[in-house]
Amino acid sequence: MSALRWTRGAAGFGRALSSSGRRCQTSEEGTLSGLCSSRKRSAASPREQDVQKEWGHAELLEVLEARVQQLRAESTSEVMVRKVQVDRPPEGHSRHWAQKLEVERQLKQKRQELLDSQQKESLTLQTEPRLWSKKLAGCLQQRRKKAPKSSEEEEEQLTQALKAALPKLSPCTLAKMKATAVEPNILLLQQKFMDFFECCICTDNVPLAHHVLIIQHNKCDKQQLLTLDMYNTVMLGWARKGSFKELVYVFFMLKDAGLSPNLWSYAAALQCMGRRDQDVHIIQRCLKQMIEEGFQPQQLFTDLVLAGEERAALLRAVVKAKPTFSLPPQAPNPVNTSTLLKEVYDKKGPKSYPKLHLPLETLQDLFHQQLNVELSANVCVQSVEKAPVMTKEVIEARKTLKTLQGQWEVELLQVLQRTKATMAYQAREGQPTLYPFLCLLSEGEFVSMLMQVLRLLPAQGEPLLHLAHDLGLRVINRHLVKQKQVTKHVQKLGQHYSQYLQLLASDTQIGILKPHPAFSQLLETAAEPTLTFETTEVPMLCPPLPWMSPHTGAYLLNSTKMMRATEGTTQHQHLLESCAPAQLHGALDTLTQLGNCAWRVNGRLLDLVLQIFRDKGCKRLGVPPPRSEAPLPAQQHLPPGATPLHKAELRKELARCLKAAREMHSLRSEALYRLSLAQHLRNRVFWLPHNMDFRGRTYPCPPYFNHLGSDLARALLEFAEGRPLGPRGLDWLKIHLVNLTGLRKRDSLRMRLAFADEVMEEILDSADNPMTGRKWWMEADEPWQTLACCMEVAQAVRSPDPTAYISHLPVHQDGSCNGLQHYAALGRDNAGAASVNLMPSDLPQDVYREVAAQVEELRQQDAKEGLQVAQVLKGFITRKVVKQTVMTVVYGVTRYGGRLQIEKRLRELSDFPQEFVWEASHYLVRLVFKSLQEMFSSTRAIQHWLTESANLISHTGWPVEWVTPLGIPIIQPYHREAKVQVKGGIQSLTFTSSMDISQKPNTLKQKNGFPPNFIHSLDSSHMMLTALHCYRKGLTFVSVHDCFWTHAADIPVMNEVCREQFVRLHSQPILEDLAKFLEKRFCSISSSLKPSELALTNKLQKTLQSLPKTGTFDLRQVMKSTYFFS
Repeated sequence: MSALRWTRGAAGFGRALSSSGRRCQTSEEGTLSGLCSSRKRSAASPREQDVQKEWGHAELLEVLEARVQQLRAESTSEVMVRKVQVDRPPEGHSRHWAQKLEVERQLKQKRQELLDSQQKESLTLQTEPRLWSKKLAGCLQQRRKKAPKSSEEEEEQLTQALKAALPKLSPCTLAKMKATAVEPNILLLQQKFMDFFECCICTDNVPLAHHVLIIQHNKCDKQQLLTLDMYNTVMLGWARKGSFKELVYVFFMLKDAGLSPNLWSYAAALQCMGRRDQDVHIIQRCLKQMIEEGFQPQQLFTDLVLAGEERAALLRAVVKAKPTFSLPPQAPNPVNTSTLLKEVYDKKGPKSYPKLHLPLETLQDLFHQQLNVELSANVCVQSVEKAPVMTKEVIEARKTLKTLQGQWEVELLQVLQRTKATMAYQAREGQPTLYPFLCLLSEGEFVSMLMQVLRLLPAQGEPLLHLAHDLGLRVINRHLVKQKQVTKHVQKLGQHYSQYLQLLASDTQIGILKPHPAFSQLLETAAEPTLTFETTEVPMLCPPLPWMSPHTGAYLLNSTKMMRATEGTTQHQHLLESCAPAQLHGALDTLTQLGNCAWRVNGRLLDLVLQIFRDKGCKRLGVPPPRSEAPLPAQQHLPPGATPLHKAELRKELARCLKAAREMHSLRSEALYRLSLAQHLRNRVFWLPHNMDFRGRTYPCPPYFNHLGSDLARALLEFAEGRPLGPRGLDWLKIHLVNLTGLRKRDSLRMRLAFADEVMEEILDSADNPMTGRKWWMEADEPWQTLACCMEVAQAVRSPDPTAYISHLPVHQDGSCNGLQHYAALGRDNAGAASVNLMPSDLPQDVYREVAAQVEELRQQDAKEGLQVAQVLKGFITRKVVKQTVMTVVYGVTRYGGRLQIEKRLRELSDFPQEFVWEASHYLVRLVFKSLQEMFSSTRAIQHWLTESANLISHTGWPVEWVTPLGIPIIQPYHREAKVQVKGGIQSLTFTSSMDISQKPNTLKQKNGFPPNFIHSLDSSHMMLTALHCYRKGLTFVSVHDCFWTHAADIPVMNEVCREQFVRLHSQPILEDLAKFLEKRFCSISSSLKPSELALTNKLQKTLQSLPKTGTFDLRQVMKSTYFFS
């Protein structure tokens, strides 16, 4: 149930707020009228368009001026408007907008009056349906012939009618129903109706859901919209209320629609009977019919997920009819049988699971703090922005803002109330409107959320679809939290979480919407000192809930999905839900383990960053400057007599400056959120719950402050639990420091360690005087992380015993072009394996430098033959120029994308002749691809096999799917996009819909996405195996994809585990298993296939059986490779 899958949730709500006075649409039109309309094109001539551009700014002022006059005429709240001197537009434009707004106001008033009069005529909600089947209608007619004298007699009559209706439909009727094809537009409408019914049940609007169901059922031509799930949903709503009469009516409609009841249908009927202590004979008749249709009573308790009260009512009914019935025994906990995870879940052998460094009482206190945070819905954080001087202007701005916000809240509330009344009336006419969604929260809560969206709206605007998605999720999550309070879920959570903490705390073995510029200016002047975040946007104050299922884990009350996905995609969720529980144990436990890592803020580093941030920022250090530092055009106004060319140049310069200002504002806001949260969490211990994307790659849930961010974001974080450095920990700290500088990438570890000792004076100076000393740290590739490491090394070397120094700094080990490492292992490619450090060597191999060297050789050959572009490129082919393209080729970058990457690098070279950039980038990308083809022949062969397989699969009409070595089902969410248009009063909004249930797969994205996504699923499998085995050995472990973090003292253990698990992973027949899965899934031959489809399936089968040939590389050499991860 999601308001977003509907009309894009708040998008529909926003449209309703702006047009609450429109006429009611018929049910045929629905709430998405105009979805199939074509986009309007401008009919203005080129000359007219030039005039419009010239006077566009004046027209905007005319709109504002006319709107102000209209507001004053309507006696609304006073609006203060500054007079702006502008050139007046040509005659004919001056009153255009005023007239348009006046016509709009009159139409709106008439529509509102019409709606008000209609709403006064209250429509009675229907309870008894019209039945199209004469046999079923006859069953109800028998009841009508004799009017019941009491409710008991009426119930008896309904019971007899239900008995008569219980026999199954004839096979021919069912076959007819199954043969009916469902069009994509019907699927979209069905989703709307289903969401409407589910939300009605959630908000206790069951009579309204019943009423709409009857209206749609009564229209014989509309019955294809109604599905069995819809009838079941309404029946379950009545069952919870114990309303037998209405439930029987729905059961009759279900049968009348030609549908056969399923297990949920019988569960609803029996639950209702259990609540009402129904006659035993009707219960027995219901159970008998259920058994005849192939369902057993035990399945009611094993196959369905029911709340405790529902389960108890169901059990009462079954036991009444069958006194000897007993609940089926609870199945033993499933055990994951994956070969790769055998050691992880083996109860034998040594285990040293880590414990949290906090005592049980502290953890319980933190749990209650986090619980209070989630119950309050929002977290208010003090902004770290430099506080403005409280001048008269600032005080007046804050006072004005507060007054306006109060007025807007009142007006929003009034519009919301009118909207709800309108939508309630439309729902009573049979339309599936947003009315029940507007009942999920109180009107005050809705207004508060809308005001919060307004306050957070950036000056450059934000796509309406994003706002709608975010607002819809907030509404649903807040409603679910409130429901958990009502159902006593919070109390039960406290009991279970207390048991969980006892395990953790002790040793164990287990469209664009833009704010008005005046409003943006007012916010900037007022400079309010607090920021408001949703609770799911802030790190947790206690360990996250362990992941137990695809729906259960992470936050205490706020719902979080195990697998994040783009809007409209649901197929991956269905795959997860259909998995055997044990199949997902590896993924679930990895997410739990990653989330259990406790963090703290590096306070000393934060103080330095805040000092720079509050000054004017520093772009070189990744601290965004304020918007006031944005570049300004050389000329603010056009000089008299400016030429068209001069005007065009000025417009381009202005556009560049505006773009730069918007980018600066966006980066500044992101940094403000991150630093404000860091300041808020200073001196606190916190946790980052994790989930994953559709490929299995893991991510922290809080978006603004986590370890997946930039150099600055990573430097601000430390492990909350420290570990003594031990005998080699200080060496690993020094090596890590040199790695962060990027100064000794080709050196051995011994040479890097020696270099760290050579520059120890610079390291200590950076730690002691970061802003006033020689600032050596600022020249590093990762300056802030380098500075944090300098401080850690300084403290360690100055401690009485460095081996006993407690270090909190995460130390990283990075994969060497990890995507190519997986390809080389899959193809057992000796040359490729040597290039990416799968083979032992005295010095680290640099695949980027090798490609650059090979490209240089090819360039020299072409230069000798007189090729001009090859001659121009002399001295410019460096590691940096080719690195990004080499790195992303393995992830599916095309030649076009590679050319753009190289072009960007060449433009950064100040001494490269810019007139040759286009030609040189074309030339270089061809040489890079040619070099990679020669160096990684097996890699390219595997890529081609994966691409061709995906191309054929998508042409058969299916999205590509597979299962990772750890059992995670993957499906690519790339589908064709349908244009959807929502008509508004002043403008129409067009957005794309790519719902994976109703749209065909996007062939291009499916085939191009399969190779990189498959490799990503392998690197995520490797990370998960490493995480689980490190946890078993007692290590703290987190990752940024192919970059693994732990304490300095534990690096040798993590390195050993990392290599062991890579070898074990690639010792599996990965490509063979993939080919078998794809062949079984997509190559089934049936007699219904057309000749073209049969030929395509045969070609796919042949392709899958022609696996790429592999080389002779011995995987065991990885165990001895020092620079595999380093």
